[in-house]
Amino acid sequence: MRQLASQAEPVYGMTLLTGELYLLRPKERDQVEVYDVNTYCLLRCLTVPDIRDVADMTSCEHYHYVYISDHVAECVHRVDLEGTFTWWAVNDEPRGLSVTATHNVLVTCYFVRKIKEFSSDGKLVRGLMLPDDVINPWHAIQTGSSQFIVCHGGRDDRDHRVCMISADGRDIVHSHGGRRGSDIGQYNVAGYLAVDDNEFVFVADVYNRQVTLLSPTLEYVRQVVSRDQLKWLPLRLCLDTEQRLMYVADNEREEDKWTKGRVVVFRV
Repeated sequence: MRQLASQAEPVYGMTLLTGELYLLRPKERDQVEVYDVNTYCLLRCLTVPDIRDVADMTSCEHYHYVYISDHVAECVHRVDLEGTFTWWAVNDEPRGLSVTATHNVLVTCYFVRKIKEFSSDGKLVRGLMLPDDVINPWHAIQTGSSQFIVCHGGRDDRDHRVCMISADGRDIVHSHGGRRGSDIGQYNVAGYLAVDDNEFVFVADVYNRQVTLLSPTLEYVRQVVSRDQLKWLPLRLCLDTEQRLMYVADNEREEDKWTKGRVVVFRV
């Protein structure tokens, strides 16, 4: 385990692009910090114009874009390597972001239980309503078979699960979890996902303070990060599949507010 970024504002998003690690923090300026993945040195900062409140970040190696969800402005901001910014409306409150194999952007809309897919220039490709019992989804990733892995469950919800959803969004194919809890097979806010090249799934179990590894069919494999390896709560994950490294945003929460954060790196 190694700490990358110093303790400062909370880390709301992480992504890798062209050998650099981008971190997203809720600040008035310099919201995006860019680090060298070999030296862990801070290279530069980017200020996102007109951003209201950040929620997540992802990137596309094909187009060399970074995407940031803004849940107050209900939009996605896009920045390229030259620092050119644009944005498009989601028309629902966006949370988690991911990029598909066809280089589109998946936006998880928490309150309306939808996944929206946009092209890289912000055109709506389709919207999928999730099954009725997938309440308050945080993050979705599309698999190689065009199904979706979705984690869901807010602090006050009964069920906290990771689900594999059919390609049309209608059916739950596999699931892991159930009633909120701290035993093996339970979650207390399964808040974020990362999927490796073999489609094993890493789950940030936020309030149980751990990261769990699931098989491609969502069966429990093992705990890859335990609570004694974290100082606070694992809010975001970013996986470097080539180096087999996992970056974890370890954030402090006090009185229902995220107050500070750091990034710790684990070999997986």
